[in-house]
Amino acid sequence: MVATYTKDLWKLVWGQPWIDANDLAVAVQEEAQHDSLDYRTRLLIRDSVEALKQYWNAPRWEAWLHASPVRARLDAICAEPFDKVGFPFIRESLMEKTDPEIVRQMLRELSRRVRKPLRMFIGGSIALIVPGLLARATGDIDVVDEVPEPLRNEHELLDDLKQRYKLELTHFQQHYLPSGWADRLHHHDTYGDLQIFFVDPVDVFLSKLTSIRTKDLDDLRVLAPQFDKAVIVQRLKDTMQATLASPDLLERAKNNWFILFGEDLPQ
Repeated sequence: MVATYTKDLWKLVWGQPWIDANDLAVAVQEEAQHDSLDYRTRLLIRDSVEALKQYWNAPRWEAWLHASPVRARLDAICAEPFDKVGFPFIRESLMEKTDPEIVRQMLRELSRRVRKPLRMFIGGSIALIVPGLLARATGDIDVVDEVPEPLRNEHELLDDLKQRYKLELTHFQQHYLPSGWADRLHHHDTYGDLQIFFVDPVDVFLSKLTSIRTKDLDDLRVLAPQFDKAVIVQRLKDTMQATLASPDLLERAKNNWFILFGEDLPQ
């Protein structure tokens, strides 16, 4: 289950909760190379270029435009007398996604302080971003239960890593995960004496199903088309009974499920 992020401009921007600025820049250039672009597509290109101009600082935007192999085409499209702004949501959705390689670099550096074999279980968005199922920004590496004691006390190191990588080791309690989650862990990699395991993506999906945060709902919207719905339903029935015994959590799950699939939560 690895997502392939499209270079198709329409698919990149339409209905997506977030748009990576660098992906948008690539998609704009790809789209501008096509012949006979219709009015709406040219308008989309114009508004995308304008959104990048507003999002990036002037030197970065100018450097990108100057280096673009289709600059002349972009200049011509942006100079057209369009009636109005057609896609104002693009600028609001722009962000720079967390690079999986940056996460791996931080974990490698963290491992240099580990002196004996240690296992760390990571859930949350990082367990989806690194495998390529999700492309958005996050500042948290969510560890199940707590950051292991040998690392938890390295305050100076953790503060330094947070400043340099813009990532922070945080934690959440395992009771938010479906039962049996520890039997479905995925080994990510071993860095020296530090072994990293990711919570199974479907378990992360179900843990977000009971969330009230719109950010988690947006994650669910992106993830749902990538998973086999029958697998989600079966895992829900097999592992979420204890969690959904809470009336509040059950109501959240019902609400999110209806938004995602347009139907009642499976019993």
